[in-house]
Amino acid sequence: MLSKINTCVLQGLEGNIVEVETDLSNGMPSFNIVGLPDMAIKESKDRVRTAINNSNYRFPLNRITINLAPASLKKEGSQIDLAIATGILKCMDIIKNINLSDTCFIGELSLDGEVTEIDGALPMVISLLSLGIKRVILPFKNKEECGVVKGIDIIPVKNLEQLVSYLNGLEVIEPWKTKEFSNVEKDNKFYDFKDIKGQETLKRAMEVAAAGGHNILIIGPPGSGKTMISKRLPTILPDMSFEEALEVTKIYSVAGLIKSNGLISKRPYRSPHHTISKVSLVGGGRVPTPGEVSLAHYGVLFLDELPEFGKSVLEVLRQPLEDNMVTISRVNATLTYPSNFMLVASMNPCPCGYYGDPIHECSCSPRDIDRYLKKISGPLLDRIDIHIEVNPVNYQDLKDKKNNSEASNIIKDRVNKCREIQIKRYSEEKIYSNSELQGRSINKYCKTNKNGEKILKNAFEKLGLSARAYNKVLKVSRTIADLDESEEITEKHILEAIQYRNMDRKYFSI
Repeated sequence: MLSKINTCVLQGLEGNIVEVETDLSNGMPSFNIVGLPDMAIKESKDRVRTAINNSNYRFPLNRITINLAPASLKKEGSQIDLAIATGILKCMDIIKNINLSDTCFIGELSLDGEVTEIDGALPMVISLLSLGIKRVILPFKNKEECGVVKGIDIIPVKNLEQLVSYLNGLEVIEPWKTKEFSNVEKDNKFYDFKDIKGQETLKRAMEVAAAGGHNILIIGPPGSGKTMISKRLPTILPDMSFEEALEVTKIYSVAGLIKSNGLISKRPYRSPHHTISKVSLVGGGRVPTPGEVSLAHYGVLFLDELPEFGKSVLEVLRQPLEDNMVTISRVNATLTYPSNFMLVASMNPCPCGYYGDPIHECSCSPRDIDRYLKKISGPLLDRIDIHIEVNPVNYQDLKDKKNNSEASNIIKDRVNKCREIQIKRYSEEKIYSNSELQGRSINKYCKTNKNGEKILKNAFEKLGLSARAYNKVLKVSRTIADLDESEEITEKHILEAIQYRNMDRKYFSI
């Protein structure tokens, strides 16, 4: 007897329908799976056999052949277990002869017949919806994650017995729908810009970066608040939309990092250690998985002590920073993961950390300083919009009991207004922030007056800016003007933006 059951395999974030063809025939008892299965699928034979026996069904003593079609597609993952078991039970006539052509089965089986949680369920369901599937039967623990997808029935099951009862009409399981998405975050008791004492220039730079989605490099001595303020950047970023939350959750689902129910509603904040490898940063491996640049999608990637990262590791950041995506090429497949993140990096001005410090004396030689700073290449520095130098916090700021610092929610209101201006301006461009402007769009939306052109020309020549750095100045100027709710970019906006590039002259030779 022959049965055909649909399941799904992932390639990157895209799901492909796989038809599990099951044939039970007379002959010596055997269990064969063909169609380019990986080791996890080959091992499913033992899981399926034991799960069926432990679910009060007798595993057939027949010749069993499983074909995974199309045979040309490499199949990976234990989520095919449920489809294989369903196909065998249907051939045994335990599951009655019903039409399952618009239904897909995904889930791993434990030895007692329980349908266990899998990674990548959300991107599978989203892909299956676009491929015409009407119903997905999946593990009970994946229901919150996948219930946000509209237009497809999500049927969560706990074990094989419940699955059989449902398919035979003996048990009713209502399609699961997760409660409506809410992007309203609860007040964070631990991180708030109000905790930052002094450093008004740095706070302003972080506000500009958040308002335009700009990358930022913070240079300063130890203890000046670089890490502290970076951790508070997500508290002033705009709330994620449903579409953004869905895309971020897809990435975390594939990576197996979803710890809570439903969608990820908070912007990611990733802070990898400087010993990280290239594969861990941008993604890859034998079975390619998302790296830190993708896990920080629509959020913040914080690289503390930037020169301590390997030079080859930093250089692989170029493509993600420029294209907002990373492409991983392997023998089996070429996969693309999104990586639209804000890069926040911090570093000391020299190896000892006290070059230029008014209090501490620097013990580094000019050669040591030069070698240290040259660990950051010019092309990478070019891709960072804002460079800001900070000084140590003075005693008066630390002991100021009034603490007139603005809270995160106040700064966030200004950032939201600025982002709304940008979304409205670029409604026909498929651009959501000033940092995404490129080529003709920069010329169209970042026009300056004659005085502004003179200032830009003077800065370009004296600072030795590259063409990319020149465009960065224009884009940051556009953001500063938007914060002022000014359609025109004036001299003061350009002058402030140029201040955020003075590290080009002071520290680096480009």
